[in-house]
Amino acid sequence: MSSVVRLSWRKGRRMHDTVDPDIILSHDFESVYQPIFCPTQQKLVGYEALVRVKRNGTPISPVSLFELAASQDQVFELDSHLLQRHLEHFGGKSLPVWLFLNITPQTCTQPTASLERLASHCRRCGIPPERIVLELVEAASDNTDALLDFIHRAREQGFQIAIDDFGMGDSNFERLWRINPLIVKLDRSLLVNAEHHIRARMLLESLVRMIRESGSLVLLEGIENEALARIALATEADLLQGFLFGRPGPVSKKAAEQAEARLAQRVSQSSEWSLQDSRDQENYLRLLRFEIMETCHLVARGVPFRAACEQLLQMDGVKRCFVLDQNGIQQGNLARTHPDIKQVRFNPLYESAGACWAHREYFQKARQRPQHIHCSRPYVGLPDARRTVTLSTVLHFQEQTQVLCVDIHPDEVFGGQLAFPDTL
Repeated sequence: MSSVVRLSWRKGRRMHDTVDPDIILSHDFESVYQPIFCPTQQKLVGYEALVRVKRNGTPISPVSLFELAASQDQVFELDSHLLQRHLEHFGGKSLPVWLFLNITPQTCTQPTASLERLASHCRRCGIPPERIVLELVEAASDNTDALLDFIHRAREQGFQIAIDDFGMGDSNFERLWRINPLIVKLDRSLLVNAEHHIRARMLLESLVRMIRESGSLVLLEGIENEALARIALATEADLLQGFLFGRPGPVSKKAAEQAEARLAQRVSQSSEWSLQDSRDQENYLRLLRFEIMETCHLVARGVPFRAACEQLLQMDGVKRCFVLDQNGIQQGNLARTHPDIKQVRFNPLYESAGACWAHREYFQKARQRPQHIHCSRPYVGLPDARRTVTLSTVLHFQEQTQVLCVDIHPDEVFGGQLAFPDTL
């Protein structure tokens, strides 16, 4: 694991007892810069300044360094020193990119003069404040008014604002709307969890969409493998950052070109995967439509309902079939997949013969447009309290108009990524 970490102070860390009269003089610092990319334009658009630290030739964690600084009341001095160092050693002054600088909560409480000095130092280094993105940890400040005041003064100096690590700890949407940052960096844990849990992936996609609709760009960081890259690209996040695309290091035009080439390769691979996924999903939906229509034909010919549903119940994700009369009353019990019969938990709602589903969207739409197979929006199904999509269509049996309903667990189909159309 890299020793490069973000320089954000969090309350509650263990303080060091040792006394160091001057933390800055007793440590060696190296500024490194990790590239940030826009996948839509497939180009490098910024760098995040990070630090590697040594003491007497031995690497130490920047987190430990800031804990030591906090114990000696030197956080502001250390933060100011590193900000100046990052600016002076940045090799991308001639490149059309942002430079992301991490600001500790302690720095946010300093007088206005500290921002003015930072803006002046930016100009002396040949980087106007408009190209600087100040990264703040929204959840790390107990004083929202002081944070908002700092942001207001920073914008007056020309700085851009990003919120870092959003989605962890005490992240607050109301405070996020008030800050109105240019960029929101989502905490890496959201992306990591999305790799292993379908519901976490859905939450990540919803969060990206909601933040973008609110007027901020979304940056996903911590992309370290192909699986995470594929998930990140699928969210349509505006900016990406991670070891897979570029590690922290010195800035050069050649390194930037190589990093952009790696990004382009991953975007191309993702497009190919998405195209194949679309083909597979189309084939699934086509077969699903065929099996539903075949079930209707078998029922109309008098085949027993469970036998008529046999092939349909073997399709991925299909869990239950049932029939409603013209009033929405369920006729008999469910035809269901065999594993579905073995209930994990007791549920008095599982047996549903005679239940009335007339109020359900899938019943009403089937009656309104009897020539179509309708797909409901996802909801929590009563028989098993699982996310469910119900497909419905009218069938005719013994001169009666009935509605065939098919319950599907969408999370079990294509990793929960299949978007069911309104009609098949």
